[in-house]
Amino acid sequence: MHNKGLIKFFAIIFALVCVYQLSFTFVANSINNDAKAFAKGDFSKELSYLDSIGKEDVFFGRTYNEVRDNQLQKGLDLEGGINVILQISVRDILNGLANDSKNSGFKKALADAKTNQTGNQDYADSFFNEANKANLKLASADIFGNRNLDEVIKFDMTNAQVEPIIKQKILESVESAFGVLRKRIDQFGVTQPNIQMLGNSGKILVELPGAKDVDRIKKLLVGTAQLEFWETYKIEEISGYIVAANEALKKTEITVKDEVVEAKATSGIDSLLTDNKADTVNKSNGPLLDKLVMGGQQGSPYVGKFFTKDTAVINSYFKRSDIKALLPSDLANIKFVWGKLDEKTPEIIDLYALKGSRDGKAPISGGVVVDAIDTFDQMGSPAVSMQMNGKGAKQWEKLTGDVSQQGNAIAIVLDNTVYSAPGVSRGAISGGRSEISGDFSVNETKDLANVLRAGKLPARAEIVQSDVVGPSLGKEAINSGIMSFIIGFSLVLVWMVIYYGKTGFYANVALLVNILFIFGVLASFGAVLTLPGIAGIVLTIGMAVDANVIIYERAKEELNDGKSLEDAVNYAYTWKGAMSSIVDANITTAITAIILLVFGTGPIKGFATTLLIGIITSLFTAIFVTRMFLGWSISRKENVTFSTSLTKNWFKNLNFDFLSKRKITYAISAVLVVLSLVSIFTKGLNQGVDFVGGRTFQVRFDKAVSAPEVATDLVAVFGSAEAKVFGNDSQLKITTKYKVDEQGEGVDKEVNLKLYEGLKKYLPADLTYEKFVTSYEGKKYGVMQASKVSGTISKDIKTNSIWAVLGSLFVVFLYLMLSFKKWQFGLGAVAAVAHDVIIVLGIFSFFYTILPFNMELDQAFIAAILTVIGYSLNDTVIVFDRVREYLNYNSSPDFDGLVNKALNSTLSRTINTSATTLVVLIAIFIFGGETIRGFVFAILVGILVGTYSSIFIATPLMKDVMSDKEATKMAEFKKED
Repeated sequence: MHNKGLIKFFAIIFALVCVYQLSFTFVANSINNDAKAFAKGDFSKELSYLDSIGKEDVFFGRTYNEVRDNQLQKGLDLEGGINVILQISVRDILNGLANDSKNSGFKKALADAKTNQTGNQDYADSFFNEANKANLKLASADIFGNRNLDEVIKFDMTNAQVEPIIKQKILESVESAFGVLRKRIDQFGVTQPNIQMLGNSGKILVELPGAKDVDRIKKLLVGTAQLEFWETYKIEEISGYIVAANEALKKTEITVKDEVVEAKATSGIDSLLTDNKADTVNKSNGPLLDKLVMGGQQGSPYVGKFFTKDTAVINSYFKRSDIKALLPSDLANIKFVWGKLDEKTPEIIDLYALKGSRDGKAPISGGVVVDAIDTFDQMGSPAVSMQMNGKGAKQWEKLTGDVSQQGNAIAIVLDNTVYSAPGVSRGAISGGRSEISGDFSVNETKDLANVLRAGKLPARAEIVQSDVVGPSLGKEAINSGIMSFIIGFSLVLVWMVIYYGKTGFYANVALLVNILFIFGVLASFGAVLTLPGIAGIVLTIGMAVDANVIIYERAKEELNDGKSLEDAVNYAYTWKGAMSSIVDANITTAITAIILLVFGTGPIKGFATTLLIGIITSLFTAIFVTRMFLGWSISRKENVTFSTSLTKNWFKNLNFDFLSKRKITYAISAVLVVLSLVSIFTKGLNQGVDFVGGRTFQVRFDKAVSAPEVATDLVAVFGSAEAKVFGNDSQLKITTKYKVDEQGEGVDKEVNLKLYEGLKKYLPADLTYEKFVTSYEGKKYGVMQASKVSGTISKDIKTNSIWAVLGSLFVVFLYLMLSFKKWQFGLGAVAAVAHDVIIVLGIFSFFYTILPFNMELDQAFIAAILTVIGYSLNDTVIVFDRVREYLNYNSSPDFDGLVNKALNSTLSRTINTSATTLVVLIAIFIFGGETIRGFVFAILVGILVGTYSSIFIATPLMKDVMSDKEATKMAEFKKED
């Protein structure tokens, strides 16, 4: 081996760098454990402790913050926390760019763009299509040719000229939203947050490992921070309209009649009722007033108090054209807005009437706020103090002066919710200082001040996909991941020594170095380690054996042909020896990993990352580290063998006629493929929420429960729901599509409350709603993990997954065709892989209602399928490479005999590699945890089927489509090379 001293030096330096990088992880973990011990379960105390030492030197002149940033990061499935994908509303951005255009064609194009949006088409492209269909002139003054864009859009521009300008403006708005969200998250205090834009789709990925207060975080992320200051109407100014609206509604709405109802206390609007008594009446007061819990007092800034459940109906009343027609001219621009929910009485909510202007805009917007801090008001209650700029201060002074004279109030509205409506009794307020107070918690004022400082989002942000993992589940995942890692790794080490003896020990040392390199590279690149990532590493261990096996088997062949030990080893490490097979096999696997990296999200990217790193480090350790040990033994004149007394005659002098059995294997495969297709098209596949949209909850109980019984109870609550055993009878995976595409702060809470009520009789008596949904250390029962995928993004995931599989097949076919210079090799390999994929899908289709573990089709399953593709190709390429090699030495080959010889000579490598990989996968399947059991099962089945197909389908098919004449030509072509 040339330059072995340089390679040894490089390997040692690389190992030391990896150890150094991993040392940050050990130090950070030690400090984090100290923080947990100090906090005793109080997450805020834990953060405070870590913040207090953030700038202290803790490791060779590095501060804790620097050490934390350089540690190996754990994903949500190992750390716990929340992962969300936010969709910035492009529709809102377009509407804003058009200055809230009232053009009917524009409004219709916005609506139709959503309806007619197809596949992965951007909303903006869909809108432009609809606008062109309707012959809208985008540069017109009432659309995009307004004064806000007059510097870049001229009236005489065509739609084709306007479109790129608008797309650029959309991109700028999304980037602005990205900046706002980053500021909010940075000020929130979560350690190691990750936020990134996903291409130009308007989607933003936010990962917050360790975050526990899920509702608070979601509110922080989706709030647009649209702050406005409005004048309110006094109750006496609008009471006439309320009564008139109620009378009109009596004619069209069904009211409660002939029922005994409890009369409301006479106050405010109630005094307007003509038949109001203190005891009971047998008559309805009308659709609107029947829903009134208590009317506002004279001078009150709110209309009245209503039941929260009635808000949608009341909103629909005020939006009706016949009800709007009743408005007197002085109330023509009235705006009804609901108040903030009181946590103590969430079933009741206040309704406010705000004075609107002709353009529907507030007198003062939050854009004038330059600073905001959380504080306490004069009564000692949490509040937010704001400072306005010069322009805002003048507007504030005028507004407060007007309100003081009129005796009404100023409604402080954030994201279309009235947070407070204080009166102004001491005249105009100068200086631009204002305060928001109300029924706030300390955390709420901190978050509100945070979002006001960070600024408002340019458009609504909707959570289209979310995954919440509790820290207890994360700890269990780590334990199961480590267990599977140790067992799988140990079995491989033992097998290599049993099969190869001393050279197997050398391969094991290379494997240990390989593990060090993988974790060191992950830490150096700031990659995130996930549970599928651990599976990827363990799988890499099984596959890393492959390169050593190929080299050892080739060296063994050369020894059997009479070469000396040194010549046999040297030849095994040449391109004609084992290197071409190793490179081709690893490139095909790397192709599938790259496609996973491009199309996957979250944990799937983690799996692909570790697989790619593992391929590179495995190649390095097998080619260089193992060879250093072999060279050392050879230089010492040691008797090096590539077998033991037990295995020396295994697979020796094989001469099995594989091709003669191809009709039988074709028939077997045809039956399996047909049965699989029948099951897929009749029984179907168990598609997870990744593909169909929905909400899933992993719920743990303190005793065994009946899944069908739970499902029946939840159907009564949600309308549709499924409950399946997940791991054992005391744990269920619950799925529902209830309000999956609805957004808003209250929707997720409503779903959680319904879930709690539906499961209450199965839960421990002392498990409150808060403990049921909240993530905390040591949690034993309740929601352990929750995820949501909207219908829109599930279509994107499904489309991306299909393209990922088809794309990988096409790219691999192209690579093999170019590498082997014959399309027959590519066809044989791709046909075998398609065979493997169909059979795996068929098994999942047939058995998903039978086997006791999760067999859903989701993103993890697609990762498994692509791994199977890579592995099956790996096996196939080794055989093809041997066929190509034999063609080099045979000018007029008996092609059948040559192919059979190639299959026999590579069988030991095929069985050995498959066996070591299967041993590792079985360890992961048993000990790796329920969350990845279905994922690992797919790979297990795929490798078994893939090993079979590489021998009995790919190679015979390649032979059948290549004539002896073509094979002879290929041999002659090779000889010319």
